[in-house]
Order: sequence, then structure tokens, then C-alpha cells
Amino acid sequence: MEAFITSALLVAMAEIGDKTQLLSFVLAARLRKPVPIIAGIFVATIANHALAGSLGVWLAQRVPAGWMPWIAGLTFIAFGLWSLVPDRLDDEDTPAKSHYGVFVTTVIAFFLAEMGDKTQFATIALGARFHALIPVVVGTTLGMMAANVPAVLIGESLAKKMPLQLIRWIAAGLFVATGIAAMFAGGA
Repeated sequence: MEAFITSALLVAMAEIGDKTQLLSFVLAARLRKPVPIIAGIFVATIANHALAGSLGVWLAQRVPAGWMPWIAGLTFIAFGLWSLVPDRLDDEDTPAKSHYGVFVTTVIAFFLAEMGDKTQFATIALGARFHALIPVVVGTTLGMMAANVPAVLIGESLAKKMPLQLIRWIAAGLFVATGIAAMFAGGA
């Protein structure tokens, strides 16, 4: 349960103001079909985070046990600092309406946008930290959906009203606290 809750909270907070949340706003504004956009985000997130979580669990099995708390802890602290840097979404990165349809366009755009993103790396680290693929993937997916479904449904008006800087600082604090806890829970 700890893996699920930690994963959901960290990813939900980290996703606020992230490029994939901005992509959710753009998709909603351009494609104007919330149900297939939300379904596409869900499918892309499950696929991306299942791969990332699997990599984390695999790494945890190959890295000496004494190193894992330090690697995971320092990684989470780095994510905390990274959370303070706002993401931008360039117009070239935003998909226009395509002949593939809203759902497929969303799946492809979201999956690609998530590659190398801090939430993907967080999923790898969470998989390594908890050695629990399913709770981590379900938690990170729930966190991703919690942050992006409102973005799709409410659109840009939500972004204008939310204090993104405060949310970034809270996300950074959660990542750093998780990193410190991971280092000291491992017998440091």
C-alpha cells in the first residue's frame, strides 16, 4: 500500500505544470473531445509507466542492496530540484488534428512526451525503491490521471487560476522528503 500511495502522490504533484499536463491542455483545446483524450492519456500512461516501473524493478534486482537506498534517495532529491524548473511546451511539440483520430493522436503524443520526463524517471525510481511493479504503476497512473483529467476537462482556465509555483515547491518538498526517507530507511 505504501508503494501505491507514495507513487500516486509524488506523480500527481510532479505532474502539475509538467509538459504532459500542458499537452493535456493543448489537446483539449485543439481536439475538443475529452473522453478519447482521457482514454488516450490513460493508455499511454499505463504503457509508459509499466515499462519504466519494470526497468526500476529490474535495476533493483541487479544493484547491490546497500546501494539502492542511496541511489533511490539521491534520485528523488534530484527530482525535487528538477520539479522547481517549469516545463514549457513548444508549438512544434503539439499535435494538430490528424487522420489517426483523437484517441490514437493522444496515445502517441502523450507516450512520446512522457519519454525522458521526470515522472517517467520517478516511476523507474519508485519501482526500484519498492520492488513492487503493479502498485507503483497503478499509483503513478492514478497520479498522472489525477493531474491531467482536470486539465482536459477544465482546460486553460485551470492553469491560470492555480498557483503553479507553490505547487512546484510542494512537489519538490515531497520528492526531497521521500529521498531522505529512502536513504535512511535503507539503514543509512
